[in-house]
Amino acid sequence: MAHAEDFLIDSEKKVFDAEHRRKLGFNISQYDKKVVDGKLGYSNLELARSRASALKTRVIENLDKYLIEWEANFIKRGGKVIWAQDAEEAMREIVAIMKRAEAKTVVKSKSMTTEEVHFNKHAEAAGIESLETDLGEYIVQIRNEHPYHIVTPAMHLSKEDVAKTFHEKQGTPPDWTPPEIVAHVRKLLREKYLQAEVGVTGGNFLIADTGAVAVTENEGNALMSVAFPKTQISIVGIEKLIPSLADIDLFWGMLAVHGTGQSVTVYNNIMSGPRQPGEADGPEEMYVVLLDNGRSSLLEKVEQRRALNCIRCGACLNGCPIYQGVGGHAYETTYSGPIGSVITPNMKGLAEWKHLSFASSLCGKCTEVCPVKIDLHNLLLYNRRDSVTEKTTTKTENWTWYFWKTAMLKRSTMEKGGAKLKNFMLKQFFRKAWGDRRDMPAVAQKSFNLKWKEIKGVK
Repeated sequence: MAHAEDFLIDSEKKVFDAEHRRKLGFNISQYDKKVVDGKLGYSNLELARSRASALKTRVIENLDKYLIEWEANFIKRGGKVIWAQDAEEAMREIVAIMKRAEAKTVVKSKSMTTEEVHFNKHAEAAGIESLETDLGEYIVQIRNEHPYHIVTPAMHLSKEDVAKTFHEKQGTPPDWTPPEIVAHVRKLLREKYLQAEVGVTGGNFLIADTGAVAVTENEGNALMSVAFPKTQISIVGIEKLIPSLADIDLFWGMLAVHGTGQSVTVYNNIMSGPRQPGEADGPEEMYVVLLDNGRSSLLEKVEQRRALNCIRCGACLNGCPIYQGVGGHAYETTYSGPIGSVITPNMKGLAEWKHLSFASSLCGKCTEVCPVKIDLHNLLLYNRRDSVTEKTTTKTENWTWYFWKTAMLKRSTMEKGGAKLKNFMLKQFFRKAWGDRRDMPAVAQKSFNLKWKEIKGVK
């Protein structure tokens, strides 16, 4: 239960940090405005959502078929595929590839799967410099932090925070403006692109009928990470498949609109293997690591498996009142917010992570904004149910609910002990859960039932 206790402590700190909430609220509001405008570009947004949902559901229900189709098509063009059961296996294979390439420096584009397998930590342990090339990711990297948001890694920071970070870490002037910081990082990264032996990306989509990896971004860093290094590695979750190249126009648009409010993201790349004869650039070797890491466990659960439809747009995080209060770091997981609260307990174990499914108001905003119509608020309830049926609760909690149920089922039992005993029990067992900032409610000296009997003269 250590993760649950940490979540409560960290959440409380963040919720009552007014400056943190101001920054997060402001940054989310900027995206919300753009998303509203972006959705106006659809003549029938609900039809597009329904189509995207149906396509992803078809893939997830037939995942084995599409994975084999994708692998066969990718191998035809000289690509190499590694199937990784978990993060440890993935990084063991990746480190071996980097060592064969005699890599000293790796340039890495923004990727949540690389965060999931703790890529930077393993690369550093192997004596290899791993450099984030996305500006937001680079900022959190030099701060020794994890990404705060699926789409916007540094969402918790203001421009003043960023300027201060570069001043402290790299000696730049403390009053630098965003354009000056961007120019500084661009110069640094361009040198690294030329030095790096290996480039690493994630993958927004795997296109089954062409055996390709589709990567979408706004800064061009993924494209640069592929174009210069001789060896390229993409780490992609097995659920990222879509059936056909003809479907990419739908998904790229839905991802851009719901993630950032853009009609389409600035750079959209389709990689279908290493450099072919006659091509001017691209890697000599291209590997794709197909990452399971608990996804099969989620796939086994018929009711919750539709969470694998997620295209990682981050819309549910921006809409969630819990995320807007506690932020991304309190979750202690790669995927935070509503989608993280659904998939993490199923991928990493309910016993340690069930608390995330209870950290929800169940308002349904996450379901409302999801571009592929995942009913996230219902999936949170399924997780809660499973945490009970799988008996992940503690003995103390079980006994507490046993006595409560026994008392509530019989009026005479419920009236025993009077208000004094009930108030003692509330303070003894519920004070910590109720919190220090609210007064514990007091039980009245006489219940409504007893007062009614007195009024009516009933004995």
